[in-house]
Amino acid sequence: MRLAYLSLGTNIGDRHAHLVDAIPIVVEHDEYRLSSVYETEPLGGVVQDDYWNMVVELTTDASARELLERARRAEDAAKRTREIRWGPRTLDVDVLLVGDETSVDPEILVPHPRLYQRAFVLAPLRELAPERVSPAQLQACVGAVKRLGTLESLH
Repeated sequence: MRLAYLSLGTNIGDRHAHLVDAIPIVVEHDEYRLSSVYETEPLGGVVQDDYWNMVVELTTDASARELLERARRAEDAAKRTREIRWGPRTLDVDVLLVGDETSVDPEILVPHPRLYQRAFVLAPLRELAPERVSPAQLQACVGAVKRLGTLESLH
């Protein structure tokens, strides 16, 4: 068993429902912890609404590929479309870290290649695993983030 971290984000429709509905799909039967939800400004230059982002920590024996399959099932359940790169989405799930596993497979790069560039990932990751994100790393990222509260408190 090892710790894995997945990032979830949404900015179309009922953001709360998209996150709540994704949790059972991405965790399956694994033990898990959830970060707070953060409201974050979109990156990539596409005009769109702010995102709600969070990180899920799993205690799992699943591989990076298996976690990617869960991520895709959650996105499919939320009816995600991929029309505009970095555009608005009902749900985006990224595999960030899977224990000490590394993967250079272009379909599933682990650790996530932009992990340490994005405040919307590092703020919730630091909440769950402060040893993985230094204050300097968080400060060096792009994008404004604001903690909204727990998923339960936002309902």
